[in-house]
Order: sequence, then C-alpha cells, then structure tokens
Amino acid sequence: MNSFALTVKCKSTRGIVAAIASFLADQGCNIADSAQYDDFETGNFFMRVSFRSEKGVALEGLTDAFAQTAADFGMDYAFHDESQKMKVVLMVSRFGHCLNDLLYRWRIGALPIDIVGVISNHLEYQKVVVNHDIPFHYIKVTKDNKTTAEAQQMAIIEETGAELVVLARYMQVLSDEMCKKMSGRIINIHHSFLPSFKGANPYKQAYQRGVKLIGATAHYVTADLDEGPIIEQDTVRVTHAQSPEDYVSLGRDVEAAVLSRAVHAHIHHRTFLNGNKTVVFPASPGSYASERMG
Repeated sequence: MNSFALTVKCKSTRGIVAAIASFLADQGCNIADSAQYDDFETGNFFMRVSFRSEKGVALEGLTDAFAQTAADFGMDYAFHDESQKMKVVLMVSRFGHCLNDLLYRWRIGALPIDIVGVISNHLEYQKVVVNHDIPFHYIKVTKDNKTTAEAQQMAIIEETGAELVVLARYMQVLSDEMCKKMSGRIINIHHSFLPSFKGANPYKQAYQRGVKLIGATAHYVTADLDEGPIIEQDTVRVTHAQSPEDYVSLGRDVEAAVLSRAVHAHIHHRTFLNGNKTVVFPASPGSYASERMG
C-alpha cells in the first residue's frame, strides 16, 4: 500500500474534517493518523492526515480528484508521498556540532532526508562531508563579494532541486531577497541568549551573569534576523558549579538536538506557517523514537 500525507490550511468553517474523511474513504484510503488545529484568533484551520491507499491510487490522481473539495473550502493543500525523501542542502561555517549531528542521524536513518550538498564559507569540514559521499561547495564570503557568493549558493540550491536549506551554524547573514525567495524553506538555529548576550562569546557572558538555563531555538529564516517563526525550542539547566566550557558544551548539545527535531518536523510536513508563528503537529508514534534521539 502507498503511504501519503495530506496537509491543509484554510479558513475555519463547518464540515472540513468530514469532507476530507469522506473524500479519502471514497478513494479507498485508510486514515492512519490525523491532527488538526483551529486558531480562533486568526480564523485559520490546519490539518495533517496520514493515510494509506488500498487501491494503489497515484499521488497525481489524488491531487486532481481533491481539487473540487479544496475549491469548496478555499484550501491551500498538498499531498505528499511519505516514501519520498526531501532534498536538503546544509550550510555551515566553523562550528561543526550541528552538521555532525545531522550527518549522524542521516547516516543511521533517524533523519530520512536526501542531503544533496553542503555549502560552507570555510574548509574545515570538507573532508568530513566528502567522506560521506556528499558534494561539498566552498564559497568564500566577504563584504565585497557577498552578492556574488549568495548567487552561487542559490544556483546550487536550484540545480540540486533542494526543497529545504538548513543553516547548521552558518554564521553569515542572508540577504532579504534570499529570505523572501526561500520563505518557509530555510531553518536556522541559535542559542537562547539573544538579545541579552550578543557577540563572539555569549556563553561566557551567560556564565559571568550566573545564567541557570541554557536553551536553543530553531526557526524559519526571515529578513528579521533570528526573529522568524519558531519551530522548536529546548533548555538544559546549569549551576554555579559549572564552568564556561560546560556552558558551551551543553549549549552545543541542545542546539544540535533542537535543530534535528525542527528538521524532522519540517520534512514530515508537520509544520505550518501561521503569520509570525507556526503550528507544529506532534510526531506520529512510529517516528517518536528518532524524533527524541539525543
């Protein structure tokens, strides 16, 4: 049987769930998992349904057949083949903990993606990436060549057919143009100290101020630096007995875990943009173990 997911966003009204369930039943499909959210503030409705096709219906057939139902409710919708891995480009600078974590999860199958390339403005991780049989693209970025460098990055993204870009501690600011063009398709990770502790060594600043919680935030990238819609967050406790080096180590661990969970949610089509926020449906029981790994 073919396994699919249907994602729907529209204005809330009576009968949406019934219409979707009836359509899937008529198509010989069996619902395996379903999640929905009605946002009373915005009037938006969100739904994700996992189902199996017992008649072997093709993705294109489902999409075409659903068009009238979607039009009746003004739905923004998409059918997804759950066996198809999303094509992803990773971008990294000089901190490799998130890159290494993503590569490990990808290698063991906990993160089912197709990594079609890694872009970096430094050469530190070239060997690591190439040893994984993944194309490595070194694009030096300076104040003078930033526009040209970004054009090279976009060319790689488009040529590889990448559907998602993950900034695995890529320490360059993306242009407003790239953020708009890739809206909802770039995920970034940063520590939880913003805006209090900025600069090159925020963990040392946090240590000096006696911070008791270290956290990380994964979000979609927008033109507003580090202020895009949040996908995933987490924290870890620290005490007065720990050193600045402990802060850094724990911070990197939580950054890696939060980023991987955000990517996991996106590639399984569990995230929906809702203005400046997101709706993120929980993982189905079958993928919960890999979601929480780390």
